[in-house]
Amino acid sequence: MLARMDIVSVNCPHTPATFHLLSERRLKLMQPHAYIVNTSRGEVINEDALTRALRSGQLAGAGLDVFEHEPAVNPKLLELDNVVLLPHMASATIEGRLEMGELVIINIKTFVDGHTPPNRVIPGEFD
Repeated sequence: MLARMDIVSVNCPHTPATFHLLSERRLKLMQPHAYIVNTSRGEVINEDALTRALRSGQLAGAGLDVFEHEPAVNPKLLELDNVVLLPHMASATIEGRLEMGELVIINIKTFVDGHTPPNRVIPGEFD
């Protein structure tokens, strides 16, 4: 499917199965007019391979809200004109922050009432 896409939006958790999901081999399948947008987790894309693809014209561009070695940004990405870099702020909207706050309150109230919170993190769930 990568060979047919104009824009690939990456939206998955970082797990052992998704580490470098977009590897050099997979990035080479994409067309030169294609763009990648990653707002999920930086480790999902092999940044060195992405940088090479962007520099060579193998890919048209990228929009990254996350980075493989956060909080550090790959200095090679900073040199490119065909990439937009943001500081992991895709959820930074008033609506998003209000909803996050509401979830916290719901989870605390549920826990205090002796029930299992609906949005708890379970160790090993994404392994």
